Amino acid sequence: MTLTELLAALNAGETIAGGSPGHAVMHDTSQEALRIAGELNAGYHPPARVRELLAELTGRPVDETVTLFPPFTADFGKNIRLGARVFINSGCRFQDQGGISIGDDCLIGHNAVIATLQHGMQPSKRADLIPSPVVIGRNVWLGANVTVLPGVTIGDDSVIGAGSVVTKDIPAGVIAVGSPARVVRALDD
Repeated sequence: MTLTELLAALNAGETIAGGSPGHAVMHDTSQEALRIAGELNAGYHPPARVRELLAELTGRPVDETVTLFPPFTADFGKNIRLGARVFINSGCRFQDQGGISIGDDCLIGHNAVIATLQHGMQPSKRADLIPSPVVIGRNVWLGANVTVLPGVTIGDDSVIGAGSVVTKDIPAGVIAVGSPARVVRALDD
């Protein structure tokens, strides 16, 4: 199985069985992501170099308006899509095999975790990986230490309060807080 075939399977929501050829490609790609993240996090780099390393990690161009403050890790790297003017603060961790899409003008707070994989529940299937994408709309702000779980979509302009765990979709234009995150009010301009 090639990386392109694996990405197609992941983006189709197909389970990747533990020990399968797809699992092996996922592991190899993760090793590359660890290498790139190691370089990214190994000391100071000017912003342009940070973007170059992020582009190498994701396998796609990164807009010159994107800002990332290391340290940063991604388990896979190749299934991250970043809009323009995205800011990712230090300490963030992306488990992106299932796909992470971050819209324009988003702010991702310190130590945010975005997860896109689950494991099989049955003990005999526990090594299986079940992908579900995370979609973060335009102009979303994730506060510090927010965790976004697999399959979640966060609507445009919403704010997720610090320390929240987002377990289900959040509509556009609201503030959500807590564990699990719940909408507390609409945003007023």
